[in-house]
Amino acid sequence: MSDAPLHRFGAQPQPDGVRFALWTERATAAWLCLFDASGEVETDRIAMTRGPADVFETFVAGLAAGARYGFRTDGPYDPSQGDWFDPAKLLMDPYARAIDRAYRYDPALAAPRDESVDSAPLMPKAIVTDMPKGDRRSPPLLRPGGLVYEVNVRGFTKLHPEIDPAQRGTIAALAHPAIIAHLQRIDVDAIELMPITAWIDERHLPPLGLANSWGYNPVSFMALDPRLAPGGLVELRDTVRALHEAGIGVILDVVFNHSGESDSQGPTLSLRGIDNRAYFRTLRDEPGSLANDSGCGNTMACDHPATRRLIIDSLRHFVVAAGVDGFRFDLAPILGRVPDGFEPDAALFRAMRADPLLADRILIAEPWDIGPGGYQLGNFSAEFLEWNDRYRDDVRRFWRGDPYTIGDLATRLAGSSDIFARPGRTHTRSVNFIAAHDGFTLADLVAYRHKHNDANGEQNRDGHGDNLSWNNGVEGPSDDARVIAARQRDLRALLATLFASRGTIMLTAGDEFGRTQRGNNNAYAQDNALSWLDWSGRDAALEDHVARLARIRRDHPALSDPLFVSPDDVDWLAFDDRAFDQGDWHDPATDRIVMLVQLPEQPVRIAVAINRSGQPGAVSLPSAEGRRWMRLDDDIEPTAPIEARSVAYFVEEDIA
Repeated sequence: MSDAPLHRFGAQPQPDGVRFALWTERATAAWLCLFDASGEVETDRIAMTRGPADVFETFVAGLAAGARYGFRTDGPYDPSQGDWFDPAKLLMDPYARAIDRAYRYDPALAAPRDESVDSAPLMPKAIVTDMPKGDRRSPPLLRPGGLVYEVNVRGFTKLHPEIDPAQRGTIAALAHPAIIAHLQRIDVDAIELMPITAWIDERHLPPLGLANSWGYNPVSFMALDPRLAPGGLVELRDTVRALHEAGIGVILDVVFNHSGESDSQGPTLSLRGIDNRAYFRTLRDEPGSLANDSGCGNTMACDHPATRRLIIDSLRHFVVAAGVDGFRFDLAPILGRVPDGFEPDAALFRAMRADPLLADRILIAEPWDIGPGGYQLGNFSAEFLEWNDRYRDDVRRFWRGDPYTIGDLATRLAGSSDIFARPGRTHTRSVNFIAAHDGFTLADLVAYRHKHNDANGEQNRDGHGDNLSWNNGVEGPSDDARVIAARQRDLRALLATLFASRGTIMLTAGDEFGRTQRGNNNAYAQDNALSWLDWSGRDAALEDHVARLARIRRDHPALSDPLFVSPDDVDWLAFDDRAFDQGDWHDPATDRIVMLVQLPEQPVRIAVAINRSGQPGAVSLPSAEGRRWMRLDDDIEPTAPIEARSVAYFVEEDIA
């Protein structure tokens, strides 16, 4: 299969009917199956004709948008050789733009070939869909060094009191005035939506009475999950439009590293039954053994032209139909995997750069997978921003009180040049974050030393065991005023550190007002109040703190500019106004530092004073003649000592 656009795949409505096209190299036959409006009764089965480039096609006159359909294929059935063809399995069109119901796992979907057992009653049906037209912003909406706000669509609005209960938990709810006002208050530049395309529960969840609420187990790459978008693509387009009008970009978290068809015991839903050996990586010389670089049972073969084409077409689809600003790629090294490892300039990445619809989009890599050589932080090409887990871990270690961490903290604040600097590159590509959807919430980070995942039904075996967390003396909830105050203090310090960091920053929804998952650091299967945001019980004072930090960061670009900090632009000082020396950097007990920074050719200097110690500390800053330092905390005098375990911001101003 070449990369040339010889065919438009899927269902293509035309004035007098609908044309259907399906690529498969190894199938010997393929059928289009049409269903009635309920999606329950198969009304016709039409043999498709194999044409050039292994594309099966058919045209159905008189058919129109709204028709329900699926595909079936035939060919060898030998899982030991990687072939799973089974005409009794109804297959989802990989290019489906809409489906009529959510996927539901059933063991029969994974049954061996048996032509007397039809899977159609268990499968959603694809819907022939006319493409809406989105409003593509160029350049996309995310300023350099801006704030990305990670959102689980369902959990974000499920409990919001101002949103109509019928709309809660949907993409449309993100356009509600109350949501937009909140985003604007904390100065969000772009929201990053956790997966919104249709997914299926992992097979171990239904027996436990649990359901995947994160969406990182996709079956369809273009069709939205009906639970999140009952209004389909138009709902997404209209929501993107409303957010754009408010000055907020939209980034989609996309999962092209694996399919919900899982391992050899998983269901046959789409790609497995269409051409398993093309779409999925296998172990070298073992076509029946799926590679598992994703940790989810299978790995997409992104170096195969068919997979590459599907991914590029999926990205283009959301730019054209909804006008989205960019994409965050889950387990992104898999997109650049070839038989001998990871290639930063793999064919898929070159195709993204060359595509006129994608070349200017925001691209964010999660730069690790679990395969050989899977940790690739800093190794993606210049077009990509990258999630920086080194930032996360070093900031946590510093505030936890680990020794010898002051130098690492300074490096992270300054843009992580040790990771991202390359010849000719002057700007960081770091996405700085302290907490994300995966792991402890920010509030739980300072309230739990250990994970508490018993509700997930795996005897607390799931989730990371080493979270670099601390509990301030009590594990979990406490009514001790001192413990509560200590946790509040640490949360404010962590957030102030994040907002003082060069490069893009990311905040997960709810961390700005103290969301908790009661110590569960792997809440993917908790589609309930444990993971839904508690808007009524949010910490208003903490939210005010974040809003203030956001204003400071917006007003003082020396804090956020992704330009690497050079020795000419920054001074690292002790609280007594002397320059840090080697003794300070290498003293395991060093717990106070001032970052004094400015942008080239700008006279305004900003100082960030960090006090990790348990005691207040007075800070002295060097002032130019005719200027003075003013503290940016609205309610604190400029001369007041820096409180224990806190961060303070100062700006140098002319003396009136």
